[in-house]
Amino acid sequence: MLYQFADVFAFLILSAAGLAIVFGMMGVINMAHGEFIMCGAYVTVGLVHAGFPLPLAQLCGTLAAGVIGVIVEMAIVRKFYTRPLDSLLATWGLSLVVTQGMLILVGSSVAGIGTPPGSFAVGDYTFSVYRLVLFAGALAALGFVYLIFMRTKFGVHARATMQNAKMARALGVPVGRVYALSFGIGAGLAGLCGALYAPTMTLIPTMGATFIVESFVTVVVGGSNVLLGTAPAGILLAAVRTSLNAWHGQIIGQIGMLIAVILIIRILPEGISGFLTRKQR
Repeated sequence: MLYQFADVFAFLILSAAGLAIVFGMMGVINMAHGEFIMCGAYVTVGLVHAGFPLPLAQLCGTLAAGVIGVIVEMAIVRKFYTRPLDSLLATWGLSLVVTQGMLILVGSSVAGIGTPPGSFAVGDYTFSVYRLVLFAGALAALGFVYLIFMRTKFGVHARATMQNAKMARALGVPVGRVYALSFGIGAGLAGLCGALYAPTMTLIPTMGATFIVESFVTVVVGGSNVLLGTAPAGILLAAVRTSLNAWHGQIIGQIGMLIAVILIIRILPEGISGFLTRKQR
């Protein structure tokens, strides 16, 4: 049960960490989030096939998604910060273009690389070591977000910009650069998700859709503050889904998690972080 919880928690956090920055903190409804995940996965697999070690290929996949994220922010997203519905349409259009473009360029699927070997036994059950690597990656992603936004000068500028961009600009903060780097970090975390899960999945141009539902519901339940809300939301939803999976299978687990999301949003419309912020006051 604990192993399954760690597996689900890793999936939720890795899929949601990048979106929590872009949607939760920047207010951009990024419908192309799945394509940044796909980018990390495709770059990783392509480099492994070219002879790169898996960890280096995963790092390159993460960086590639981050760089593309900065370019997308400067070319498209920057125009829609005060128009959330327009940002939804623009990124949705980008998602369609990228998906169909990849389908034309690389075909309907790409040969996978296989999950790295290694397992351990607990009683009569055998578990993959790589799933623990995914859990460690989720914790590392949360730690990275905390450090970059709470312990650096850039983090101070980012939080100031996202609270009041006009005042931040008046005080000399390079608002455009902050937005571009923040979006790039969110895209890079999405790429990290794709890079880490690439060995475990079949690569197809629509693979990002596998992560979309979980990432959005985790961010919505967590609320606008990624630092306060994402981890508790991941823990809560992972506990619900793991319990229901053990009780009656994965379909019931998925349905039960979505029902839990509806109930939580009904009780806490501002999410977990909004509730925690009010309690601190």
